[in-house]
Amino acid sequence: MEDFIQQVINGISLGSIFALIALGYTMVYGIIGLINFAHGDILMIGAYIGYAVTTYTNWGFFPALILAMAGCTILGVLIEKIAYKPLRKATRIAALITAIGVSFFLEYTMMYFVGAAKRGYPANVLSDHAFHIGNVVITVQQLYIIIVTVVLMIALQYIVHKTKVGKAMRAVSIDKDAAQLMGISVDRTISYTFAIGSALAGAAGVIFGIYYTSINPLMGMTPGLKAFVAAVFGGIGSIPGAMVGGLSIGVAETMVSGYVPNGSLFKDAVVYGILILILIIKPSGLLGKNTKEKV
Repeated sequence: MEDFIQQVINGISLGSIFALIALGYTMVYGIIGLINFAHGDILMIGAYIGYAVTTYTNWGFFPALILAMAGCTILGVLIEKIAYKPLRKATRIAALITAIGVSFFLEYTMMYFVGAAKRGYPANVLSDHAFHIGNVVITVQQLYIIIVTVVLMIALQYIVHKTKVGKAMRAVSIDKDAAQLMGISVDRTISYTFAIGSALAGAAGVIFGIYYTSINPLMGMTPGLKAFVAAVFGGIGSIPGAMVGGLSIGVAETMVSGYVPNGSLFKDAVVYGILILILIIKPSGLLGKNTKEKV
């Protein structure tokens, strides 16, 4: 039983990272119906900003987190303005191909400037102290990851449900034309959405770097895809669904690694298998809603 609890705690820590990334996917999709496959690479940029802050200054975890979120916020808005806004009325496949192109652009631009070699996060960013409850071990690192994720999710829920920006987002997601007639700036609202989603990806990047201890320019692809699976699993377009999906994928991955012989070799395959199953059984996801679309 203690081993099971340990795996659940490990899964929640990992799933918190996926949940933060999945929130960006689901917010953008909910507003403009775009699967932003460059989102995982914004995480990568955030990880490098956090690495630079923690390596070359005496600043700690929270300054690195804040600067990574700020940098990724600016980057997300620029990507939306330059790459996606001109395609606002184009076909979905054109926007999707553009998102893939932006992903490769970010990866290889970063590789040009920092090189392809892996870089290790400083070991002293967070304390290595651990709390023992019987045979269950909870590290300070895991506590920070979970607490930061919970705080950011609560902040996001507050923004979406209690602020004018959040109300505008919900209005635009339901009916862009009606929202515009009511005086809401659709373009500004979409920019806010990209800004918030990218800030969450930046925070996830710093946490990811600390959790896995190493980063590289191609690191965003796998967690980005897993976060997409989490968003679909929870119901893409649903913020609570992204949270549930991220945590579920994280726990599933650690359970496979912990209990299946050689599970670490095919834990990724299990995640993608979950995607296939959810698309077959319940395409709208756990908390998503079936919608009719006229063609």
